[in-house]
Amino acid sequence: MPVTFLVVPQWQGSGSSRALRLQDGAEAIRGDLPASFTRVVDVPMEAGDELGSGLPRLGSLQLVRDRMLAELATVPDRAISIGGDCGIALAAVEHVVATTEERVAVLWFDAHPDLNTVATSPSGAFSGMVLRTLLGDGVAGLVPSRTVSPSSVVLAGTRSTDEGEEEYIVSSGITRVGAEQLADPATLVAAVTATGASSVFIHIDLDVFDPADITGVGDPVPFGVDAATLAGSIRAVSAEFSVVGASIAGFSPSSPDAATDDLPTILRLIGALTA
Repeated sequence: MPVTFLVVPQWQGSGSSRALRLQDGAEAIRGDLPASFTRVVDVPMEAGDELGSGLPRLGSLQLVRDRMLAELATVPDRAISIGGDCGIALAAVEHVVATTEERVAVLWFDAHPDLNTVATSPSGAFSGMVLRTLLGDGVAGLVPSRTVSPSSVVLAGTRSTDEGEEEYIVSSGITRVGAEQLADPATLVAAVTATGASSVFIHIDLDVFDPADITGVGDPVPFGVDAATLAGSIRAVSAEFSVVGASIAGFSPSSPDAATDDLPTILRLIGALTA
């Protein structure tokens, strides 16, 4: 299936001290993508206002989401959105769920579950609220009209969870596949199969990797997934389900040289998604 790459250097959803470096990370990845199949979504320079919502930078987050949806509506094939922060997955998943007839599973590779709300978030950053917003619990103006069911979500490689997120995961019954369980691809495939979906959207926050495999992330968490295992997991899921969209986020290299060191690992993921 043909693929269009949508590069979205959004930084406003991040609470990391390296947030602005997300723009550098997106640009570094863009440099290795085929130009004829790549589009760039303009991101405002300003941080944006919370607009009385309690969510920092809401104005800019809404603007990027609307620009992404408009661009995605013109993509004739499957899109892989490249961030920027995890907030780019909001429009990417919203578009797929709204335009795919069959049920879509959301496979969320991330060290963090991104299931906070404004009320529970320790940081206040939207990156930590993206999946919860897709599930219908979020700030007005960002919650999609067609939300995702918790039974359609599989968290993979998650190992740093806030108290409010843990309570929500338990109460909603969201499926988790630990980083160590990904060593057996059949475990992940079984978890996605259990959602009852025939197609899948794959989101990857690069902090799902073990810090030994990648340095350019703002919030590294020990005991993550290695590159070979993650690529194998993607291929195993792709062999059983139609991958209708994907997003890769969280690349904030400390320098151009550091970006160069991490790019082979990131391109390996892109290769698995497009094989």
